[in-house]
Amino acid sequence: MRFIRYMFLAVLALCLIAVALANAQAVTLNLLPEALAQATGYRFSIELPLFVVIFASILAGLLMGFVWEWLREHKHRAEAARRRGEVKKLEGELKRIKTGSEEQGDAVLALLEKAG
Repeated sequence: MRFIRYMFLAVLALCLIAVALANAQAVTLNLLPEALAQATGYRFSIELPLFVVIFASILAGLLMGFVWEWLREHKHRAEAARRRGEVKKLEGELKRIKTGSEEQGDAVLALLEKAG
């Protein structure tokens, strides 16, 4: 199984390197469209290799998906935490009942031994 994982990672690395080599030309990224930049007077642009833009976009999409899923599953985690608390409370109550019944049983045995 470890071999398969390493083989998959090697193939993935080769694919990413191939994409990077094929898209090494520089591109200009602008923060705002030209018309909006002229209207606001704020221009920001940067030149990066295209593969950096591609990989950064993939990473940003993954991070947004993870955060979205984490927020979506909040109700399930809250319900699980509530049930864990309830189970813990019931286990404590069961332990207390078992301890109480043993003490009562010991008291009955002590009375029987005194009588006998």
